[in-house]
Amino acid sequence: MTEIADSVYPKAANPMMRRPVVAPPLVDFMRDRQRALTGETKALQDFANAHNIPVIPHETVAFFRVLLASLKPQNILEIGTAIGFSTRLMAEICPDAQITTLERYEEMLNYARPNLAAYKEQITLLEGDAKDILPTLPEASYDFVFMDSAKTQYVRFLPELLRLMTQDALLVIDDVFQAGDVLKRPEDLPRRERNIVKGLNKLFDATLDVPELTTSLLPLGDGLLLIRKAT
Repeated sequence: MTEIADSVYPKAANPMMRRPVVAPPLVDFMRDRQRALTGETKALQDFANAHNIPVIPHETVAFFRVLLASLKPQNILEIGTAIGFSTRLMAEICPDAQITTLERYEEMLNYARPNLAAYKEQITLLEGDAKDILPTLPEASYDFVFMDSAKTQYVRFLPELLRLMTQDALLVIDDVFQAGDVLKRPEDLPRRERNIVKGLNKLFDATLDVPELTTSLLPLGDGLLLIRKAT
C-alpha cells in the first residue's frame, strides 16, 4: 500500500467527514456494530481514516454490501476513484462484475494504481477528466453507477450518466447533503462552499421531482442520492 505523508491531508481538511447528518451516537453505532471489513480492503479503510482521506464511511460500506449483493450488477461505472477503496469494495462484493473507474488527480492515481493492481482483470482505471471521458463511453453500458467526485460537477455529469445507464440501472451519488449546508442560503455560507451548495441544489432540482426518474435520499455518511430511470 502506497504511503502518504501526514501533511498532505491535515486534520483541518475534509471537514464534512466530521459533521455527520445523523446524531453522532447513532453514527458510532452504525460503524461499530456492522461487520468489519477484512484483509487488504480493511487495511486500506484504516489507512484512509488514519490519514484523513475521504472514503465512503462504514455505514455506507454496509449498505453497499446489501445493495450490490441484491442487484448483482455486471457492469459498474465509478466516477471518482480516489485511492481505490470503494472500487476494491465493489470488486469484492461483485466478483463477476466488470468495473470501470475514472480519476483525474495524479496524486490519487499514484495511490489507486497499486491499490487496484490485484484486480487488473476486473477493474479498468481510466485516467483523466470525467467530462472528457464520459462522452466516449457507449450508451446503455452500465447497470450500476457510483459517483463520488466534485460536487459542483454532479449536475453537469448527470445527463451523460443517464445516457450510459441501462433501463434497470441504479445511480448512487455520494455526499449530497454537505453536512446539512444544502438547507442554508448560499449567501450565509463561506465563499468556498457556496458553489458546492448551489450545484447540489441544482442536482436536486434536476432529479427529485422529475417524473422520468425514481429517486430516494438516504442519510448515510454525508447523504446518498439514489436515482433509477422510471419504467
